[in-house]
Amino acid sequence: MKRKRYTQPEKPHELDTLRLLTTPEQYEVITDAMLGEEGDHFIAIIDRIHATWQAMPKTYESTAKGRAALAHLHYFTGGCDWWIVEKDADPDHAGQVQAFGIADLGMGAELGYISIPELLENGAELDLYLALPGLVWENPLVNVDYAA
Repeated sequence: MKRKRYTQPEKPHELDTLRLLTTPEQYEVITDAMLGEEGDHFIAIIDRIHATWQAMPKTYESTAKGRAALAHLHYFTGGCDWWIVEKDADPDHAGQVQAFGIADLGMGAELGYISIPELLENGAELDLYLALPGLVWENPLVNVDYAA
């Protein structure tokens, strides 16, 4: 079976999304891994993250769902977790600088706006396996769909 490898010029949008949503260190590890023995696995992860980001609702688009709204991305560091439900609508085209979701810093979960660049600056990592089929995790504030 021929391996389907790609490089930045072939899939720039997928890699741009990955760069936007991960720390430089996590980005480097993933892009290096896609060239290795398990490259197909990491290429699938990159494609899934890009597709998730493209399909995510923008700010206020899932308000009517209330607690039935789904978290599409998960960040973590230490004992802290952030679940992203909506991405910024980006009306000024300055990039997706904030998102809406749940922050749990170990003292209980709270809904609110979350700065993705601030998470990354502080070493939070993107959960690469949030969208694994068959796993469901429920939070009293929001549902996380692991099968998205």
